Amino acid sequence: MKKYKFTYQNSGVNINAADNFVKYISNLNKKRNFTSNSNNIGNFGSINKIPKGYKNPLLVSSTDGVGTKIEIANKINKFDTIGIDLVAMCVNDIIVQGAKPLFFLDYISIDKINPNKLKQIIKGILKGCKLSGCQLVGGETAEMPGTYNKNKFDLAGFSVGVVTSKKILKKINIKSKDIIIAFPSSGLHSNGFSLVRDIIAKKRINIKKDKFLKKELIKPTKIYVNEILYLVKHNLIHGCAHITGGGLADNIQRIIPNGLCAMINLDKIKTKPIFLWLKKMGLEDKEMLKTFNCGIGFCVIAKEKNFSKIYKYAKNNFKPYVIGKIIRNKNKIVFNEKIKW
Repeated sequence: MKKYKFTYQNSGVNINAADNFVKYISNLNKKRNFTSNSNNIGNFGSINKIPKGYKNPLLVSSTDGVGTKIEIANKINKFDTIGIDLVAMCVNDIIVQGAKPLFFLDYISIDKINPNKLKQIIKGILKGCKLSGCQLVGGETAEMPGTYNKNKFDLAGFSVGVVTSKKILKKINIKSKDIIIAFPSSGLHSNGFSLVRDIIAKKRINIKKDKFLKKELIKPTKIYVNEILYLVKHNLIHGCAHITGGGLADNIQRIIPNGLCAMINLDKIKTKPIFLWLKKMGLEDKEMLKTFNCGIGFCVIAKEKNFSKIYKYAKNNFKPYVIGKIIRNKNKIVFNEKIKW
């Protein structure tokens, strides 16, 4: 009987494959002239300068993942957009404070290194960084046999941004009679997928054969960096909120000062096909509103006179529109009317 040889590779971890993947990321960065910090890739830590031109700079950081949207990617075998989601969930949080994203790091944990899958994921991350104007400066790829089932993986991201102290968006800036402006989402973004997957399982839907769901469920999260930073630069907004888990209510009320209230007219919301589909599956409005963005990925609060300038700058497919206003009330948020499904 042949004696078993105890090695790290025999236990399920291929260090050579991991090293080759790190080299691939570094070379990909250099070929694209994407980052001046390509030499950071593979080091123990990433060294970065705070850009010039920021008086009394403040660093803003955020970390997040993409939740069980990963299971959708696995189901339909499509991995080139999930990295965009990862970057978006971090940088969209950073710009809420008015900060410009500077750099991004990723963490990928997987049962067994699959070079093709990992290359698709990293291409999405690089695209997300390009869209948000930040640099991919490092990360970690962990092969973890016995922790994940076959072909399973998880993603996490971390980003740091910078803002001049005078430009940081604070609650105190929000005033009564300000308007609440909605920026459309691209779809579900990266929240509520456990509920979506439960519906798919209970209804026995094959998303591989359903062209509508196959396209809608993997749509990457919209990155709002360029639009919001422009508005911050030109002093056009008083505050903003990234609409993620918890929906409109949980996220908007986080930026409302005591004594003021965000009064939102739900009948103004412009929903999207995927949310209409979810509604038809039997979800109640209350559940929809607290779980999904329902068509609104980002909100800004501004003076009414600034709306025309805000609208003019936004891209065609993501034109903002007014959904409410700030009033005096003991409640942080009040919903009027009903969503027009």
